[in-house]
Amino acid sequence: MTRIGVVVFPGSNCDRDTLRGVELAGGEAVELWHEAGSLDGGAGVILPGGFAYGDYLRAGVIARFSPVMRAVAAFAAEGGLVLGICNGFQVLAEAGLVPGALLRNRGLRFLGRDVRIAPERLDTPFTRLIGARRPLRMPIAHGEGCYFADDATLDALERDGQVLFRYVRSDGGSTAETGDPANPNGSLRAIAGVMNDRGNVAGLMPHPERAGEAILGSDDGLPILRSFVEAAAQAERPDGRADLAAAAVR
Repeated sequence: MTRIGVVVFPGSNCDRDTLRGVELAGGEAVELWHEAGSLDGGAGVILPGGFAYGDYLRAGVIARFSPVMRAVAAFAAEGGLVLGICNGFQVLAEAGLVPGALLRNRGLRFLGRDVRIAPERLDTPFTRLIGARRPLRMPIAHGEGCYFADDATLDALERDGQVLFRYVRSDGGSTAETGDPANPNGSLRAIAGVMNDRGNVAGLMPHPERAGEAILGSDDGLPILRSFVEAAAQAERPDGRADLAAAAVR
């Protein structure tokens, strides 16, 4: 069974949900404490949601300096698969592992409710099992989820296919950057998730692990987790180490 590491920072609160989500997706979930110096042989790693180090100063800014992030950065540099969810996305952005920044929500309030997102690509390690572009229902829970980048970066993300998910209306229709409830935090170009330029590191603000079972109200997040686990499994060598050349889709 493919081992997937789930990093636990002081203040993480979605680690248990993420460990459960990995198991539902067919992987072996391995807890990684923030002081760990390695990823314990995992074929992929997930940074879960929460409030790492209390989100003091700025969300994710302290967590980026934790010992485990050195291992995550080295793993990503070699092509290893990394997924950041909500606070994990913020940590990846602060660490420079994905482009852009996450700013305070448009209304300057913490938001916790269901939203719809749709994949922009279906050929990535994070979306390959979704099947078709459709609205996916899952919750958000964040105060700093407004995706921001300068126009040149946004244009490059669009050109190079690095926009992974966008907020959409319930019927799948496009939403405006501001003033539309379907884009809850005012993210530029309604961006809900992005990838790095190699396609092996991704972050998204909504929580697929909280939408992994129908009993939770939606299982639309499970194909994202399954995509990640399957891609990691295919990139794994018989000796248990990640085949890093095969991990990235680009």
